[in-house]
Amino acid sequence: MNTTTAQPVSPRPARPSSRQWAALAVLVLPVLIISIDMTVLSFALPAISEAVSPTGTQLLWIVDGYSLAIAGLLVTMGTLGDRHGARKLLLIGSAGFGLVSLFAAFADSATALIAARVALGVFGATLMPSTLSLLRSTFTDREQRRTAFAVWAGGFAAGGALGPIVGGWLLEHFWWGSVFLLNVPFMVLLLVLAPLVVREHRGGGAHGRLDVLSVVVSVLALTSLVYGVKTLAEHGLAAVPVVTFLAGIGLGVLFVRRQLHLSEPLLDVDLFRLPVFRSSVLANLMSICGMTGMLFAVSQYLQLVLGLRPLDAGLLLLPGAVVTFASGLIAARLARRLRLDLLIAAGLLLGTAGYTVMALLGSGSGTTQAVQLAVAFAVLCAGAGLAETLTNDAILSAAPAHRTGAASAISETAYEVGAVLGTTVLGSVLNAVYRHQVDVPAGAEAARETLGAAVEVSSTVPGGEALLTSAREAFTHGLDATAAAGAVLTAAAALVVWRSLRPRKATTPAGAQPTSRDVVTADRA
Repeated sequence: MNTTTAQPVSPRPARPSSRQWAALAVLVLPVLIISIDMTVLSFALPAISEAVSPTGTQLLWIVDGYSLAIAGLLVTMGTLGDRHGARKLLLIGSAGFGLVSLFAAFADSATALIAARVALGVFGATLMPSTLSLLRSTFTDREQRRTAFAVWAGGFAAGGALGPIVGGWLLEHFWWGSVFLLNVPFMVLLLVLAPLVVREHRGGGAHGRLDVLSVVVSVLALTSLVYGVKTLAEHGLAAVPVVTFLAGIGLGVLFVRRQLHLSEPLLDVDLFRLPVFRSSVLANLMSICGMTGMLFAVSQYLQLVLGLRPLDAGLLLLPGAVVTFASGLIAARLARRLRLDLLIAAGLLLGTAGYTVMALLGSGSGTTQAVQLAVAFAVLCAGAGLAETLTNDAILSAAPAHRTGAASAISETAYEVGAVLGTTVLGSVLNAVYRHQVDVPAGAEAARETLGAAVEVSSTVPGGEALLTSAREAFTHGLDATAAAGAVLTAAAALVVWRSLRPRKATTPAGAQPTSRDVVTADRA
């Protein structure tokens, strides 16, 4: 008698319905336009420098005002989406984002542009956690959701590819403000399609009163920290930046302590007790920090040092955007067989390799340097696409179902804080080296602020050619220092994440190779 028990055959994963695919396409739109907005702005910085003459600090705030506002409000908006509906918040944010984009396009001063960027960040904060929360409620199957996250993350890559090319063409034919008008048709399309194909989603938790004090403290903490880093780079260990930075740390500690004592916290600090959750948040933050920091430096180097047109500079970085999308899709397949700690650490180490290639930039021809920078950016983007896809999946999978809005907001907060740190920390290193080494003649002090200002001033002062040569050499030295700092940061993050995510022996069956699913499941248990 044959007593062999037949092994159950794993059912083939169900395919997403046409409505799910349509919802995914609509939910990628906000990601796409925000990526375009960030990329286009990086390439528009030289034109903005010439048009509104910002100081070096103002230029950083034009870049960071947007990400700072998003980072400060993402957790709040994620909580509001849980309580009042993620789709409703998405539609409100889309309308506001489109209207403020019109204002940004016609800003006539650095102050007005900073204000517009901050307002864009406020409405942008409603978009990002809403899309992630709606993705999880739309794709309930784990494998389908991982693929959806890969496509969602690929939206950033698609925006990175579209932004430089379309933006470069606009910058060559129209004024710099035209790049912000790109946002408007995307937001109109989102407002029309989202109510048709995306179902509303609310979290299942309690819906008590929003703690306004927590909102205020979180925004002040992050603002103080970022402002402290910026002013430390500009003025050194002066009283104001040091006090501001320490105040930011103190406010951050106060915020965390308050969340621990609230019955319905704005930020679910307990989620950070999960090793997978906190390590994935760190990896998410550092991968984006590396990408935005390099983009801030390389986009200016290609245009202002090597003299490339915006469109040509954008085309050089196009392979990096394509690689980001491809590596995200590959990550979804690799995660079925390989461990999460190895994959995410590998993504961060690719960032280290990219910065190392940039640091080895020699004194060859302009073409050779441009190709080397394009390769460096592509290598870093491959790592960012790998890490971003896996960390988003791990963060939401580790969180309880009724806190998906809060978890997705934390994930996006890590993304935006990473963007802030990339331009703030690495951008401040670049600016500090530039200011220290540039040789500025009398009557041309504005050239000490930014390379863009030096290019503009060099044509109006005696000895302008010498000034321009000095400014470009100083910027190149700043690029080297930025690359070294980026390599150290990403390598350190890779080590921390690998050590934190290594599966414990008790959670892995004998003889088995734990995959990312095993690690997350053990973490939630």
